[in-house]
Amino acid sequence: MTVGIVMLVHTALDRAEQTARHWARGGCPVVIHVDKMVPKATYDRFAQRLRGEPQILLSKRHRCEWGTWGLVAASQDASELMLEKFDDVRHVYLSSGSCLPLRPVHELQQYLADRPRTDFIESATTADVPWTVGGLDEERFTLRFPFSWRKHRYLFDKFVEVQRMVGYKRAIPDDIVPHMGSQWWCLTRQTLSAILQDPARAQYDAYFRRVWIPDESYFQTLARLYSTSIESRSLTLSKFDFQGKPHIFYDDHLQLLRRSDCFVARKIWPHAERLYQAFLTDPDRALSRQEPNPGKIDRIFAKAVERRTRGRPGLYMQSRFPNYGWENGKTAGKYSVFQGFAELFQDFAPWLGRATGAQVHGHLFAPGRAEFAGGQTVINGALSDNAKLRDANPHAFLSNLLWNTRGERQCFQYGPADNPKINWHMARDPNAQISVISGAWAVPLFKSNANFADLRARAATLQKIESKMLDELRSPDVKARVRVWTMAEFIEAPMEPLQVIIDEIGQKSMRRLSEAPRLEDLTGFGQFLQNLKNQGMHPYLMGDFPVDPIPRHIRDQSRKPYLIKK
Repeated sequence: MTVGIVMLVHTALDRAEQTARHWARGGCPVVIHVDKMVPKATYDRFAQRLRGEPQILLSKRHRCEWGTWGLVAASQDASELMLEKFDDVRHVYLSSGSCLPLRPVHELQQYLADRPRTDFIESATTADVPWTVGGLDEERFTLRFPFSWRKHRYLFDKFVEVQRMVGYKRAIPDDIVPHMGSQWWCLTRQTLSAILQDPARAQYDAYFRRVWIPDESYFQTLARLYSTSIESRSLTLSKFDFQGKPHIFYDDHLQLLRRSDCFVARKIWPHAERLYQAFLTDPDRALSRQEPNPGKIDRIFAKAVERRTRGRPGLYMQSRFPNYGWENGKTAGKYSVFQGFAELFQDFAPWLGRATGAQVHGHLFAPGRAEFAGGQTVINGALSDNAKLRDANPHAFLSNLLWNTRGERQCFQYGPADNPKINWHMARDPNAQISVISGAWAVPLFKSNANFADLRARAATLQKIESKMLDELRSPDVKARVRVWTMAEFIEAPMEPLQVIIDEIGQKSMRRLSEAPRLEDLTGFGQFLQNLKNQGMHPYLMGDFPVDPIPRHIRDQSRKPYLIKK
């Protein structure tokens, strides 16, 4: 007894011929179905080359379009021819023209001979199938699909939508429970002949003819009626990506395929000369004779899928860039944002650089230009300081900056005068550490020599912008580490919050600050705020800032000396 190979071929007929001859040399009869869409002249040349091979036959041709009944009809006719012409076939193995045997033919024959009544076909109910792609599980068995999903996608989707709206459902034959699984199976003669010779076959065929992708459900469902022993797995190594598209194996997958210990693999690139030469010419090529175990390489494929869909943190790549929520981290590393510090302290950026060892920029999103550290005009990744280029996509600008400076902590200043579009992006970034001294934007206005009417208008604008920014930072959707102080409470004891911020950056070993940044001279600042109030503008973001602050050091009045007599 031996194994019969049914091959469904639609392209690369030269490779199909090479594989069929390999099976035949190993003692396996082969029946080939060639897609009717293959030109007749090409088919005739193919048939002529195989005419002298008694172990290789060609079956009746059908038009095989993906997801349609033609694939099932082709499998039926080829299987019937196999069972009719080759009496010594115990198992029938369905494969494609792009399948490649990975182990010697006699090993497959021996493996199946040791399991004479076992059917190898992936078969699971729709509730247990996690791999369906396209949103159709049970509905593929209860709706009608007169339009091609590939050629007429719009009509396909609209017709499905209409059927859902009107509540249309087809009746499933009473004696079957729909199952799904891989198209590539290996069935015993008993099970396959029972399916093909069933008195109710006409009824089943009529039903499955209107099922979507019937080649993944016809044999998988009917095998449950007749098989005495099913192993719900395929002997063919067939891997799919997250979109349901099959992985293609190339020459550099040679060792990977060897490690799988599987008998057959698909889908092989037709120009993979190294694979065809390695597996079809050396009868002793197998490294082991173990149980087929595609799980050995599942980890590699899982990592490939994860890399393709999730990528690396902070790297926006082609496969996930258009998909919201696929960012795998908005940025590549942690960074710190300081709002109001450069306005309140003199030379804050140089001091922060000395205290942390981080790269400290100015206002990266300032209206005029991106103020890179050290006055640079171009930074890592060829990022320009040009404001128009930056503001065309501020999110990408920040992501690029952090990706191209990985390994070095980035700090920069921000404020209500800067581009406000980046604020919400940073607020939802877990990598962001945002520290805000609210109202500190008023210090540069206080020190400016502009007309007071202009200062009042500018102060009102900046306060409105910062108020909105603070609302965003207090949103429940915020993921950044956010700290907000009013200007009044911060200057009461500036060293404690500065120490907390420096410790959290953690670039240097944690130690108490030995040097503090120098505060701007705020003499008269309280009166400036009071003048804004007098002009009708209420500066509330600074906190309770007194008009005449009490001096920090008050000299006690000297008392008159007096003498105590004993």
